[in-house]
Amino acid sequence: MAADVELLLLFLLAARGPAPAGAAKMKVVEEPNTFGVNNMFLPQTNRLQPKREPSPLSGPERLFRLAGKCFSLVEATYKYEFCPFHNVTQHEQTFRWNAYSGILGIWQEWEITNNTFAAMWMRDGDSCRSQSRQSKVELTCGKSNQLAHVSEPSTCVYSLTFETPLVCHPHSLLVYPALPEDLQQRWDQVEQDLADDLITPQGYEKLLRGLFEDAGYLKTPGESEPTQQEGGPMGLGLETLENCKKAHKELLKETKRLKNLLTQHGIPYTKPPETSSSERLGHKTPTDRSPEQLGGDPGLHGNFL
Repeated sequence: MAADVELLLLFLLAARGPAPAGAAKMKVVEEPNTFGVNNMFLPQTNRLQPKREPSPLSGPERLFRLAGKCFSLVEATYKYEFCPFHNVTQHEQTFRWNAYSGILGIWQEWEITNNTFAAMWMRDGDSCRSQSRQSKVELTCGKSNQLAHVSEPSTCVYSLTFETPLVCHPHSLLVYPALPEDLQQRWDQVEQDLADDLITPQGYEKLLRGLFEDAGYLKTPGESEPTQQEGGPMGLGLETLENCKKAHKELLKETKRLKNLLTQHGIPYTKPPETSSSERLGHKTPTDRSPEQLGGDPGLHGNFL
C-alpha cells in the first residue's frame, strides 16, 4: 500500500514538469521601495536638507505672527509651500520614482525700495546647474493669508505672491517706523547731512545700506566682500570730511614721492594746467567736463582739495 502511494506521488510530480529556472531566487517585497532621497514614501524631513539656518526674524513686527506657519499652492503637478521667515519648497505631485521635492530658497533678507519693505528674499536653495535656487516673495493686501501665485521668470529664480491682511494699511510696510529709536535718530542725522550737502546721494544710499544691515533687514557682506567704494585713495572710504582730508594728504605724499623718483632717473614730467579757484571749489560752467569724464563719485559733495 505504501509503495502504491509513493508511485502515485512520483506520477503527479512528473505530470507537473520541471521547476522553473531561478524559482528559488524569488523574493516577496512587503515594504515600499525607496529610490533616492526624493522618494515620496520618505518623510520630508529626510528628503529636504537645507544648506543653512534661516536668518533671524526682522521687519514689521505684525508679520512675525506668520512665523511657524506654512501656506501651500498647487499649480499643475507641483505643490509649493511658503513658510514666512523660514523657506520655500516645491513638491512634484506624481508617482514617478524620482519625483522632485526640494528647497527653492531659505529666508535671508528684505528687499527695500523707497523706504518700503518691497519683498522677502529666500536664497541658498537646492543647487541648480551652477547656482542655487532662490525665490522673491512679494507681499500684497488680501482678505486672508494665502499663497496666490508662483512663477519662474528665469531659470532657478522663482517669483511668489503672498496675500495677507497684515499689509493692507498704507503704512504697514514702511521701514522707518519699524526701526528702533536709536536707528531712527541715526537715519534723521543722515537725512540732515544730505540736506546740508555734507554727503552725496551715493554716500546717502551707502549710509542707509549700513543702517539697514545693522537693523537686520539686509544681509551684511562677508569680510571678503568690499565694504567701501572702489577707487578710494589708499583704501580710505570717503563718506566723511575727515576721511577726505586724510585721503588728500596721502595723495600729496604719493605725488611728491613719484616726482622725486622721476627726477632721480632724469625723466621729465609735465605739470598739469592751472585751474581757477572756482573750478577747484567745484563751481562748473556749462562747458566743463561731463560727469562721465570725472570718474567715480567719492561720496562727498564739492572738492575739498
